[in-house]
Amino acid sequence: MEVRVLGYDMQHVRVYLQPSEIIYGEGGHLVAKSPSVSIAFKAQGGLLKSLERELTGSRFFITELTGPGMAEFSSFLPGRVIQVHLEGNGIKVESNSFLFAEAGVQYSASLAPLGAGILGGEGILLANFRGNGNVFLHALGGVSSFVLRQGEEIEIEAEHLLAFDENMQVQVTRLGNLRTMLLGAIEQEGIFFVKVTGPGRVWVHNTSLGQLVGKLSKYFPAGGGGGPSVSLGGFQIGF
Repeated sequence: MEVRVLGYDMQHVRVYLQPSEIIYGEGGHLVAKSPSVSIAFKAQGGLLKSLERELTGSRFFITELTGPGMAEFSSFLPGRVIQVHLEGNGIKVESNSFLFAEAGVQYSASLAPLGAGILGGEGILLANFRGNGNVFLHALGGVSSFVLRQGEEIEIEAEHLLAFDENMQVQVTRLGNLRTMLLGAIEQEGIFFVKVTGPGRVWVHNTSLGQLVGKLSKYFPAGGGGGPSVSLGGFQIGF
């Protein structure tokens, strides 16, 4: 399998499959393929794993592609493509970030610690990947990565957590006192942090979906009045 990560501000990934070579991914991220690449929808991991994904908010069926030929995946928003290689180990991923993986990697889902999901505003679903092969993710905006030693800690604003090795300890912490929390909520800034303890790897979005939505919402009217519109240069442009 040959992989090319293309683009700058909105990266996408193009993969060239050998005959009978298989990858799978989220169908909504597949943007193009060669006619020679066959496509099927399967319950990857069997009935129980598929039900587990369905019950935690992901998809029951995954999209399976079989070579030979080309397939291209992209996210819905600007950002970077991240390739994570697994050698029998596993990672936990913010579920909306998954693009595709090689057939040797098993895909399941789990509920995050209650506070991280609800208070972080990103939902409580984590995608779990374990096995041998590569997993391709999409980081909103840009990405930072950290390698923590045994006992070393890092605190990440909850909406910015992208992925971490499955063996790492995760705990939600509150930012400051009640006054700090209230001011943070008014400014639409994060008020909860996820403390991750090593050893292991951590990946972080440089932009969060909550921040992006918050900034864009200032350009849309608060009430009705038909379709959406954007204010540019003093003019209100409708769609």
